[in-house]
Amino acid sequence: MTTITENTDCADALKKLGAMIQSIRIAMMTTTTKDNCLRSRPMATQETPFENDEYLWFFTSRDSGKVEEIEEEHQVNLAYSSTDDNTYVSISGRASTVRDQEKIDELWSPMLKAWFPAGKDDPEIALLRVAPEQAEYWEATSNRMVMMAGMVKAIATGESFEPGENKKMNLES
Repeated sequence: MTTITENTDCADALKKLGAMIQSIRIAMMTTTTKDNCLRSRPMATQETPFENDEYLWFFTSRDSGKVEEIEEEHQVNLAYSSTDDNTYVSISGRASTVRDQEKIDELWSPMLKAWFPAGKDDPEIALLRVAPEQAEYWEATSNRMVMMAGMVKAIATGESFEPGENKKMNLES
């Protein structure tokens, strides 16, 4: 496991992290309820992260339970997973609810009408903005057969299995 420091090219790591997120697109967003239970739901990331913006953006309804949970406890986790590519990303950060019509217009796509039939001017639309604080990713570059062979070899030799690259990043300024 590698920690990103000043000696590591953080811009390249963020670019790679953003590309991984963009290729997966759907995150399981975990919030904390009033009684301290964790609750997750799928959310679609709205733009390539870290390319033009330091935040991750998600559309939601202003009266959703997650908005209430985020107003109580701002810490969230975003988990992205692609078993087809053996790529996994976990991001912890602080979320807030934003009603910014300019940003809504910028991020809007016709597919969102499935959730917001009144369109981008629907007064119930809100954005969830997540400011990442910590991130970690795992990426196995081998296909499943190569990974299975590596696991069998590790079991047979008693050595630890190393499936691919793993990096941790502190994203706080």
